[in-house]
Amino acid sequence: MKPVRWGVLGAARFAREHMAPAIHAAEGAEFAALATSDASKAAGFQAFCPSLTVHSSYDALLADPSIDAVYIPLPNHMHVEWTLKCLAAGKHVLTEKPIALKAREIDQIIAARDRSGLLAAEAYMIVHHPQWQRAKEWFEAGEIGDLVHADVAFSFNLTDDSNIRMKPETGGGSLRDIGVYTFGSMRFVTGAEPVDVSARIHRDNGVDTFAQVAATMEGPKGRFTYGSMTSMRMYNRQVATFQGTKGMIRLEGGPFNANVNDLAEVELHQNGNRVTVERFPTSNHYKLQVEAFSRSVRTGEAYPCPLEFVRGTQAMMDRVYEVAVEI
Repeated sequence: MKPVRWGVLGAARFAREHMAPAIHAAEGAEFAALATSDASKAAGFQAFCPSLTVHSSYDALLADPSIDAVYIPLPNHMHVEWTLKCLAAGKHVLTEKPIALKAREIDQIIAARDRSGLLAAEAYMIVHHPQWQRAKEWFEAGEIGDLVHADVAFSFNLTDDSNIRMKPETGGGSLRDIGVYTFGSMRFVTGAEPVDVSARIHRDNGVDTFAQVAATMEGPKGRFTYGSMTSMRMYNRQVATFQGTKGMIRLEGGPFNANVNDLAEVELHQNGNRVTVERFPTSNHYKLQVEAFSRSVRTGEAYPCPLEFVRGTQAMMDRVYEVAVEI
């Protein structure tokens, strides 16, 4: 089957180090074009893809008839505008998270997607990783009994206040950067939505650098309590726990940066001190994400993380911002 030809808007470091190599390596995909006004920034991409076409503007890449799909790693506040432009140009589009800063903004993307018949998605890569898929399978199979409580934490220590994550005008903050993981991973595994939410937030430079959230969640398997913590001012930590009446599912070490901070693995703890551990040392969720997207484009296969799911995570984030108490 003819590969999906991809273009990347902007020479972001994350694109150069992770997503562009993933596109280049993915089955059914071809990294074909990059848009950047600074030709020197293209060198890092051409190092592993010498045949790359380099466009001097975003609009020029969107006008390239040979490009089927576009990946957008632009600053957060530019995501909605350029996602809509990609769809208007007849391109499938995968936009870095968060795809929007408000849930209502996603509605217009969904409408544009439906009008165009194209695929538009947020680059929420963890749902493509087998460790999270296994966690969801264990949960749905009842391996931990009734879920009583879930808690998720994600932190790292950002000391550079000039970093884009520290700029309110570009949609910075810990929740928008990593809260999509603490909220979205729990929603992915359980299928639950918040019934009530409370939160405490600390801000530096006008953005939340710490957020603590508590909620009652309700899903297909009933109600449970949820707690999460995100921080950009603390030592690196990534952990997710789903604790039920008969067992516990735990992902620790690096579930959101699989095989970067630590080995990707998921644990199932059950009565009788039985522990099942599954490890995934070679799985690359960025590559798996590109392959899933490309399959959906070429075959019509349902994409595992539709915009409707993404909207739910953003709606939860909107509620957190609305009810949060400043500390």
